[in-house]
Amino acid sequence: MGRRFGPYGGAYVPETLVPALAELEAAWRAARADPAFRKEHARLARTLGGRPTPLHLAPRLSARAGGARIWLKREDLLHTGAHKFNNALGQGLLTVRMGKPRLIAETGAGQHGVATAMIGAALGLRTEVYMGEVDMARQRPNVERMQLLGAKVVPVRSGSRTLKDAINAALRDWIANVRTTHYLLGSAVGPHPFPSIVADFQSVIGKEIRRDALRAFGRLPELVVACVGGGSNAIGTFKPLVRSRVELLGVEAGGPRGAPWGAASLSRGRPGILHGAFTYVLQDREGQIAPTESVSAGLDYAGVGPEHAWLRDSGRVRYVAVHDDGALRAFRWLAEDEGILPALEPSHAIYAAVKEASRRSPDQNIVVTLSGRGDKDLEVVLGAARRRP
Repeated sequence: MGRRFGPYGGAYVPETLVPALAELEAAWRAARADPAFRKEHARLARTLGGRPTPLHLAPRLSARAGGARIWLKREDLLHTGAHKFNNALGQGLLTVRMGKPRLIAETGAGQHGVATAMIGAALGLRTEVYMGEVDMARQRPNVERMQLLGAKVVPVRSGSRTLKDAINAALRDWIANVRTTHYLLGSAVGPHPFPSIVADFQSVIGKEIRRDALRAFGRLPELVVACVGGGSNAIGTFKPLVRSRVELLGVEAGGPRGAPWGAASLSRGRPGILHGAFTYVLQDREGQIAPTESVSAGLDYAGVGPEHAWLRDSGRVRYVAVHDDGALRAFRWLAEDEGILPALEPSHAIYAAVKEASRRSPDQNIVVTLSGRGDKDLEVVLGAARRRP
């Protein structure tokens, strides 16, 4: 059931959710065709969110690499500090269109939770956010932001107490309250139509990269890079560029050096079903979901969006993994070279981009989607520095 990307995707869900998914797809398709919805969405994206976000040349980071020029797509400048605003706004407006008074969401790094809490407040929707206890401890500032925005943050104490378990809890809530509640799924994962809806609302990133690259240096970049957890910022970056000749690089979390899995589903996983979709999943020989590990809460997930699985198999996008130490180094590079504090999620992409730039000529251009800002990660980064021998 549901849309496929090659063999991936579908909707492997309880029967009670089938009508809700059908309702959501119908509302989304009707909204896309409705000029009034598109006008209101564009207005709020501009006045509440701060779109469009700029394309910024990072000259000193480029000099560090010693090769191609590195440009940053500044999604960190959006309201709430991450690309998560794009999808939260779109699905929030769909919730109002469907006449549902309550929003629920899951969050790992907290950025999607903050964006959902903000949209809930702005649109007058009662909001609850599920978050694993491990992530609540390492992302305390975002927990406090959600609460200040009027959302109830529900700690998840089962399993690994991270993003996977928060999604499980949110799905259980949605099954029990489907008539009054919309589940604002934060990444390009889960059953159809969620991967397509999230990609649709996030594709503004890639569209703006196309437009602004032509203005900035007269052509499309040679390479575009984005980090990949569930894959929302990456699919939004890649989708408008898939039919071009631009090289596309997705960067997963390799976790600590020596870790068997990290959180690199496309690099170390194999096809399976997770959270209602057939995709690449980290799993052991018996098919049990493998424990993930990453310094970045937002990438700490055992699966990936099904469209990424298809892009991997087709060869259109190359995917690599960067370890924790690389992401921590890149965090400091961008801070010290450019005066920008990146979130740990896109720090993985920054590290890979610098390595790629060092192997390329100075006349080439690399664009990295800076999907979020690093305020939330200061405690983690400073703690890692204190533990360094």
